[in-house]
Amino acid sequence: MVGGGEAAVALAPRVAVWGALGAVYRAQLSRARVARIPLLFVATFQSVGIMVLMRGVVDGGGDEARAVVAGSAVLVVAFVALNLLAQYFGHLRAAGGLDHYATLPVPGAAVALGTAAAYASFTVPGVLVTAVVGALLYQLPLGGLWVALAVVPLAGAALAGLGAALGLLAPRAELATLCGQLGMSAALLLGVLPEPRLPEPARWLRDLLPSSYGVDALAAALGPRPDWGSVAANLTVCAVVGALALALATWAYRRAAVR
Repeated sequence: MVGGGEAAVALAPRVAVWGALGAVYRAQLSRARVARIPLLFVATFQSVGIMVLMRGVVDGGGDEARAVVAGSAVLVVAFVALNLLAQYFGHLRAAGGLDHYATLPVPGAAVALGTAAAYASFTVPGVLVTAVVGALLYQLPLGGLWVALAVVPLAGAALAGLGAALGLLAPRAELATLCGQLGMSAALLLGVLPEPRLPEPARWLRDLLPSSYGVDALAAALGPRPDWGSVAANLTVCAVVGALALALATWAYRRAAVR
């Protein structure tokens, strides 16, 4: 009861996590189709352009060629799932959009995970186009390209979770944009450049970058005789890191939503 004697209106029951996750995913994916297609084209064109430039210094068919192709393919994921998602959540927080989500009977985990999943899955066409063009450009076998279908959700989860956390934890939208750009630059420099050519400190940083394990898995699959044990091991590490990144994003959303 309230002070005027009227019966209190019960709030709508909270939606189950999986149902809410599916609803957020579909809504964000629909929004991404309309607003992000030009940016996906830019991300794909950027990665293909990097492979063309690197072709002048990297011979086809070798380990370095596989590293360049795999890194360029995963870079599409980094551009969309890390960079754009950091900007999206940064602007959403600055504009008060999180207050709208907080009024809905939707668990915070569903908002963070659904949005991250939508941004990651949106990169599939760009990754496949980049991988196919790169394999043809560097004379690599096409038989292992199916591994890209596993790399996208796993590396995408890790990068999207990291991007969402950066956007939600940054005190200002401008800083969220800066963090997203720096993260994508790290994915470019540490993921596309062949590891043997990196200095030792840069290799340590590469080990900390979540997408590196997806790059290594795809690079191993593009060889003439793929090392499937290495592929499975790198995908497993990528999956674990992705789960941790999404957990961080969920915590960051809940923290930002109550402020």
